[in-house]
Amino acid sequence: MRIIRFELQGRTGYGILEGEKIEILWSTPYDGGLNNRVGESLSLPAVKLLAPCEPSKIVALGLNYRDHAEEFNYPIPDEPLLFLKPATAVIGPDEDIVYPAMSRRVDYETELAVVIGRTCRHIQAEDFRDYVLGYTACNDVTARDLQKKDGQWTRAKSFDTFAPLGPWIETEIPDPDNLTVETYLNGERRQHSSTRNLIFPVATLVSFISRIMTLLPGDVIATGTPSGIGPMQPGDVVEIRVEGIGALRNRVVAERAR
Repeated sequence: MRIIRFELQGRTGYGILEGEKIEILWSTPYDGGLNNRVGESLSLPAVKLLAPCEPSKIVALGLNYRDHAEEFNYPIPDEPLLFLKPATAVIGPDEDIVYPAMSRRVDYETELAVVIGRTCRHIQAEDFRDYVLGYTACNDVTARDLQKKDGQWTRAKSFDTFAPLGPWIETEIPDPDNLTVETYLNGERRQHSSTRNLIFPVATLVSFISRIMTLLPGDVIATGTPSGIGPMQPGDVVEIRVEGIGALRNRVVAERAR
């Protein structure tokens, strides 16, 4: 099942996408909301796709692919390395990534994202599916020069537009730890790996994070990026592809002078 969030003539809502037909939901898809269908349908070309969820927070992973660790000759971490991205960084498909004036290098990072479906606290890894609504694609956009300068990652990861999500939430992913992930920059493939290379698999991540903070419906876990990260420039088009989900496409634009 594909869950979308859309805008049409100033109206926003959630829906179930079947082919190019959208069945509108009365409410959010959480807490049984998937069963509350309005009985009205729309055509996909008629709407604007938004980010498929509205997270209170994005919990992201640093250094969670073996090939990425090898790329930089970093040791494998003993525990998941977590950081947060704010909700204000979220944008949807075909929205612009704004290249901030204070940065000189902004990178793409393709990631599988986990969307939480139920309030989640202190869960066991084997129970993670009970708390996951589905999966989407994420571009963990990063101001690489500021990350190195600051020595911590808040500024580099948190600019508005630095968390593209989409194009929808796919609920039927049998094995999230066996998916191809790719990045294309202006049509040229730059990243190519598999979630088989995750150091900490999805079940471990959901359980580990839930023992630190409460995960709320709509929250996102960005599971980390593989090798091949690199810079983008204003005018570039970046496409994040995750097997079983689809493609998330965004254009990079320069920040307007103020």
